[in-house]
Amino acid sequence: MEAKKIIPAISCRQWLVDWNKYEFPEDSERPRPPEELIVFSMSARLLRKLAGVYVRQRKNGVATGIQRTHEKDRSNKISQFVRAGYPFGDLTRKQQSDASNEHLKKPGWLPTAIVVNILKSGDKRRDKQVANKDLIQVTRQGQSSALEIELPMDVDASEWVPEGFSPIEVIDGQHRLFAFDDGLPDDFELPVVAFHGLGMGWQAYLFWSINVSPKKINPSHAYDLFPLLRTQDWLEATPAAHVYREARAQELTELLFRHPKSPWKNRINMLGERSTGWVSQAGWVQSIFQSFLKLGTTNRGRKGLFASNLNQTIGPLNWSRPQQAAFLIFLWKCIQDAVLQTTNEWPLSLREDNGPQMDFQDNHDLAFAGPKTLLNQEQGVRGFSLALNDLLWTQATQLGLEKWSAGDVDGGDTKDEDIDACLQSIEHEDFAAPIREAVACLAEFDWRSYDVKSLTKEEAQLKAGYRGTGGYNRIRAELLEVIAKQNSELGVAAGNILQTEES
Repeated sequence: MEAKKIIPAISCRQWLVDWNKYEFPEDSERPRPPEELIVFSMSARLLRKLAGVYVRQRKNGVATGIQRTHEKDRSNKISQFVRAGYPFGDLTRKQQSDASNEHLKKPGWLPTAIVVNILKSGDKRRDKQVANKDLIQVTRQGQSSALEIELPMDVDASEWVPEGFSPIEVIDGQHRLFAFDDGLPDDFELPVVAFHGLGMGWQAYLFWSINVSPKKINPSHAYDLFPLLRTQDWLEATPAAHVYREARAQELTELLFRHPKSPWKNRINMLGERSTGWVSQAGWVQSIFQSFLKLGTTNRGRKGLFASNLNQTIGPLNWSRPQQAAFLIFLWKCIQDAVLQTTNEWPLSLREDNGPQMDFQDNHDLAFAGPKTLLNQEQGVRGFSLALNDLLWTQATQLGLEKWSAGDVDGGDTKDEDIDACLQSIEHEDFAAPIREAVACLAEFDWRSYDVKSLTKEEAQLKAGYRGTGGYNRIRAELLEVIAKQNSELGVAAGNILQTEES
């Protein structure tokens, strides 16, 4: 058995007297933070191991560390920079193989510190904590600023892995750590600035202040890299938070319009033209913004599946843009397939209607995307989105939505192949079947609009009530009633939502 490994460190006190006046609620994500930073040097190999970056995207078992998104291309660029510096690392492979460019190689220093948090005993992440034998101890040497960091026993052994959660969380610098995944030497050291027992809310704040406040990266991208930012109350006071959610709704609408497997490919009125027969881009953006991206900061406020904390332990879903887009496509594909297969009267009457129809060229199903179905009208799009968002948010942890990981993502524009991979991944998730079943039963709802000729006078009057802003919630409630009739966990959940709202 090896001896315990000791790393020398220095205490760096950063605290103002005025800060003592600030509020630090102990029962919040931002309790009183430590008054000092810990500065030390550690090999990239060892820091990777202690921070769990090897298993960040692990499919089964306990997911370690903070749920974060990794951009593989970014780490690859850093790896190339470390090997040969700038500008050689930015050359194409063909240019790098040209011997005349050898003189462009330079040292690729990484002098900027990796910012981490060392977890204390009792610190919980998603109701789990670091095993006692894996805890890192920090002790002061006398009255000086010298510290000793005592690492877990046998941490240098090649087979060492933490029993549960990793003892270190990376706040900023994970892409630099991932850069050491392929062939870089084990003894390459990195400067580290550590907090000891920093709350998750403070980590989100620190990530923002390092990466966004100085205008380094796009705020929308920051919300993907550090999902907890989506639910920080201090950010809601800034324009960036509203802009992020509105911009994300716009991005998701464009992906629904563009992706080949989307039921709404080329079926959204993106230019605001009259008489296209499709719901406007603005209508779609507001439907997504007011449902899946609703922040829900008050107790009775709507909680968006893509934006709100599932609970205070788990935080928000860490889904990236491709995952969010794929999930919406999955939901709409479920209802499209169900409408096509149902033998109910309402879709048959829409398909047999001999009245004037739009001259569409894509042989679409008139019951799903025709001009007389609510599924292709803003009231229906919004009502469908509201009903499923509210149902799935309440059941997210029971369905295990937070466990769905789609691996590395591109930090640039969302590619169709990224969404394809996510769509394939959904089919292997346990949540796919119960959600498909719940959405499919919505084909039993009569989606005909008020002006369909085959409606009785009473039916037409009832459906006329869906028009106007109040129609969104009426359709939502009636869709939840349909799901509540199902003998399933989601059916029970839908009934509970309606019962709670009636009380």
